[in-house]
Amino acid sequence: MEQPLAPYSVCNLAAVNLASVADKEAKVVDFEKLKNTVQTGVRMQDNVIDATPYFLEENKKQALGERRIGLGVMGLHDLLIYTETAYGSEEGNKVVDEIFETIATTAYRTSIELAKEKGSFPFLEGQTEEETKELRMKFINTGYMQGMPEDIRQGILDYGIRNSHLLTVAPTGSTGTMVGVSTGLEPYFSFSYFRSGRLGKFIEVKAEILEEYLREHPEQDPNNLPDWFVTAMELEPESHADVQCVIQRWVDSSISKTVNAPKGYSVEQVEQVYQRLYRGGAKGGTVYVDGSRDAQVLTLKAEDNSFEEQQELFEEDRKVVLMDTVHELDKTDVTIGSEVGNTCPVCREGKIQDAGGCNTCTNCGAQLKCGL
Repeated sequence: MEQPLAPYSVCNLAAVNLASVADKEAKVVDFEKLKNTVQTGVRMQDNVIDATPYFLEENKKQALGERRIGLGVMGLHDLLIYTETAYGSEEGNKVVDEIFETIATTAYRTSIELAKEKGSFPFLEGQTEEETKELRMKFINTGYMQGMPEDIRQGILDYGIRNSHLLTVAPTGSTGTMVGVSTGLEPYFSFSYFRSGRLGKFIEVKAEILEEYLREHPEQDPNNLPDWFVTAMELEPESHADVQCVIQRWVDSSISKTVNAPKGYSVEQVEQVYQRLYRGGAKGGTVYVDGSRDAQVLTLKAEDNSFEEQQELFEEDRKVVLMDTVHELDKTDVTIGSEVGNTCPVCREGKIQDAGGCNTCTNCGAQLKCGL
């Protein structure tokens, strides 16, 4: 999670479950429910600032001075599936843009209302009325605020705003998995994977949203799903980047997002993706090329990850061990799980490492245990 913070700032995070705001019958987004959820989330997080016991006086001073919160999301891909819209498509990006515009504008209007009730965040208040006006003027003329509707800019000028920052898209690895939806703003890496049963056998598990869809559409061939069931590796890297840039327009702080690139992606191609992110206004980005780590031991299908292909990517003196996950697991002592050093239970290809406080897969980016 690449979150830029001032010295002694704290990161107060929460996430809206976007899957819950889908009108499944009409196959549209329930924007009124989304607005109500965002309003509740902002007020809740603002209360958390006052309820938190701070161990360092510097943390307390900074937190109460800026009153920063980070309302994010989980279940974006679920919501798009419920609206029968393909993640990364032109139509999908229009829906995503409207969703995050609604989140941003609702959050800021709610924070202005909170400022009316409880006062603006102290760092926006000067010693005199003139100083306060000058600070507010600088605030509304930042690059992000210049893209906000005029009523929000004028509201801040007139009343201030309760929170210096309001939006952050964190990975939500643990909470998203617990709720059973796609994590953060990522598309599903896979709609089926294998996990260990009580008897030690590896059984296939389908994502809850796919199970739900197949129950409602028993005629549907699970091996030939509609295009809105697109997975992370099926998307072009440029499509991943474009989704992030659409969202970044409406997020005042940071976004956690992985651009998945196919095996053999060159350094020049990776550079082009980063250039695309930069030109699109992203504040940061992560590109992961499939098979780019020699620690990648397992694959879902051995024939999809040949030794010759690996030799093209790695130095000749590095050894790559390949095996079919389904048929060979009973012959190995490989540990599948969420602890550091385990093999990822989601993609079955990467190793789990500690990245920024989260147990993260080196291959698919799944956040399996996260302090966030």
